[in-house]
Formats: sequence, C-alpha cells, structure tokens
Amino acid sequence: MADALKLTINTPEKSFYSGEVVEILTTSTQGRIGILKNHMSLVTTLMPNVTEIIQKDGKKLKAFTSTGILEVKDNSVNFLCDACEWPEEIDFERAQASKERAEGRLNKEKDNIDVKRAELALTRALARIGLK
Repeated sequence: MADALKLTINTPEKSFYSGEVVEILTTSTQGRIGILKNHMSLVTTLMPNVTEIIQKDGKKLKAFTSTGILEVKDNSVNFLCDACEWPEEIDFERAQASKERAEGRLNKEKDNIDVKRAELALTRALARIGLK
C-alpha cells in the first residue's frame, strides 16, 4: 500500500467502503478538500456532498456522503457519516421532492421554521441529485 491511502467509510448502519485509494475529494464545513498520500493529519466535519474516490486501480467512484467526521492520519482516511449511498441506491424522485420541500420552507416566512435544518435538508437533497 506504499502508493495508496487506506479509506474506510462507516455509517451507524453499515460499513460502506473499505479499500486502497489514491485520491479522495470531499467537502468539509471549510470547503472542498482533496486528500492524497502523505496528507497532513486532519480532523474536520463533513457537509453533505458527492464524494469522489479514485481507487488504486484507477477506477473512479462517486457516492453521496452526509454530515459526519473525517479523520486523516498516517495515510489512513476515516469517514464517520450519518448516511452514505451509491448512485444506484438513491431514489432521485424522493430527493427531488425533498429539495422542493426544503426550498418551499426557506421561501416562506423564516420566523416559523428552523432555517438551519431546512438549509441542511436542501444541501442533502442537492448532493443526492448531483449523483444523477
């Protein structure tokens, strides 16, 4: 594994991914980040997004990753996410409906809703739709 990183992605329900990769692109609360071999140690919080994974064999994978924690240390990358889904696992009609509901809540009077919750729901829906 001298040329690669060890990546594990786990949710409360399952072990989503484990393998050797050469690059990871994801979004933290500070913005989009890329992780390569010998990346500095890091712990950060994740935003819902499309995470891109380039495996050691060159195969590119994309997955929806939700909020959670990302840890990078000694060429090991660990995601602990609320949810993760491959494109074929996503119900795009449901994601579109979630997007529309969140937009509707945000476009109404904001005094009567939890704005942060609605914004996060919109971000999750948009990330899922981004895998289509």
